[in-house]
Amino acid sequence: MTTTVNDGLFVVGTGTGVGKTVVTAGLTGWLRARGRDAIAVKPCQTGYPPDDDAGFVAAACGTESAATCLRRLEPALAPAVAADVADADLAYDEILSGVEDAIGRHDVGVVEGIGGLRVPLADGREVVDLVADLGFPTVVVARSGLGTLNHTGMTVDALERRDVPICGVVLNEYEGATTAERTNPAVIESMTGYPVWTMPPLDLTDPAAAITGVQSHLPEDIVATG
Repeated sequence: MTTTVNDGLFVVGTGTGVGKTVVTAGLTGWLRARGRDAIAVKPCQTGYPPDDDAGFVAAACGTESAATCLRRLEPALAPAVAADVADADLAYDEILSGVEDAIGRHDVGVVEGIGGLRVPLADGREVVDLVADLGFPTVVVARSGLGTLNHTGMTVDALERRDVPICGVVLNEYEGATTAERTNPAVIESMTGYPVWTMPPLDLTDPAAAITGVQSHLPEDIVATG
């Protein structure tokens, strides 16, 4: 059973490069298609340029108003480390209030995490602190293949320790080509008690494919209003 989204939804990952941006774009576009004034919020983008997650979401939704990024840092490192290397100021309270302000100007927000939950964010705080302080229902995005059981289980445990509501787990780029892939969905459901959805590799030449992909493989009640 999924948790309904009212003011916001947080897309977290078990690590870097697992597909958070694709899922964020898909959920944002889906909410907008349902008539909600949804905006995707990237609290901090490192590795910019070329990495631009908010830019991908905007392209998927066909409008710049669909996404915003609060801070961009050039070093491709955890935000706190990137700020230190770049000699840039980065304050946790400003990130938190910035996310709240951005979402407050819209009907609903989809916040995309940075890497995994234990990634240093700013002022001794980590991504998991931002997730917990916002208190939005979360969608966990994970890899499909060998090694994902441990990472996914630990991510769910970390969210539960902070009393964060969890909608379910998305196993991204699922092909079912290996025994690990084929057995992982049922094992993760048994381990965590949350629903697991599989999403195949998508041709993202057209970023809008993220929206149709998420619509096709995640349940509609994940974007239902509370």
